[in-house]
Amino acid sequence: MTSIKNFFSRPQPATLPLEERLAKVQQLLQEADHVLIGAGAGLSAAAGLEYSGEDFEQEFRPWLEKYGITDLYSSSFYPFETEEERWAYWAKHIWFARYRPEAKALYKDLLQWVEGKDYFVITTNVDGQFEKAGFDTERLFAVQGDYAYLQPRSGEPQVLYHNQEWVEKALPAIHDCRIPSELVPRVPETGELMSPNLRCDDTFVEDEYWHRQAERYSEFVEKARTGHLLLLELGVGFNTPSIIRFPFERMAAQFPHTTLVRMNRDYPQLMTPEVKNFIAFTQTSFPSRCCP
Repeated sequence: MTSIKNFFSRPQPATLPLEERLAKVQQLLQEADHVLIGAGAGLSAAAGLEYSGEDFEQEFRPWLEKYGITDLYSSSFYPFETEEERWAYWAKHIWFARYRPEAKALYKDLLQWVEGKDYFVITTNVDGQFEKAGFDTERLFAVQGDYAYLQPRSGEPQVLYHNQEWVEKALPAIHDCRIPSELVPRVPETGELMSPNLRCDDTFVEDEYWHRQAERYSEFVEKARTGHLLLLELGVGFNTPSIIRFPFERMAAQFPHTTLVRMNRDYPQLMTPEVKNFIAFTQTSFPSRCCP
């Protein structure tokens, strides 16, 4: 069995020694009635999903040379002049981030942490790694969308369209960073242009499933407030702290039997001084076997 201390090598912002904190997390997982996972971009980065670097440069070389893009995130906002160029890029982007990677070991390991527990996951990640790793999709709320779906550009109607079949058609049709006009995705019923289902403005589509999962998340929190609740906050920074980071601190401060475990390379600090039960790690490479 892998020793979990090997995964936490940086100095820690806590008074308890590392071994004691690790033992405490083991104990909390075993004793928890409920486990709520909050996951941000740092978790996928720790899992090995990179939005820049050698792999990105190899796959996107034609776009680097033609448009000067530097990474997957910033290139999402590139002002392509035509829809044919825009959607050639997005076909490649969606494939690279959503369909190309298999389930990462880190996500599979995390599932083993919570197997047999009453758990729920709220995430701002849009890469589908929780689903790929085998997490119950009924216990998963992807607040910011999912690369696997397209939506009407106007946001109406509030309907999503799975895009894997389109991606598989578009990729081999890319030539000179363009796709044929007939492959530009449009809403079948209206002919309106589409957009990726990623929250960037008030046109983001929250379909029936999104609202159902939001309700399930609220129900889970309400059910867990009086039990022994373990909050596992993994790789959540300050990009959208109002979704996971701040609510988790409020829960830890207000719920009587709740502990917040925060694993964050750069931002382990608390913003809510009322939180009493708190364990921090400044490393987001998580142990594959936290508990027996």
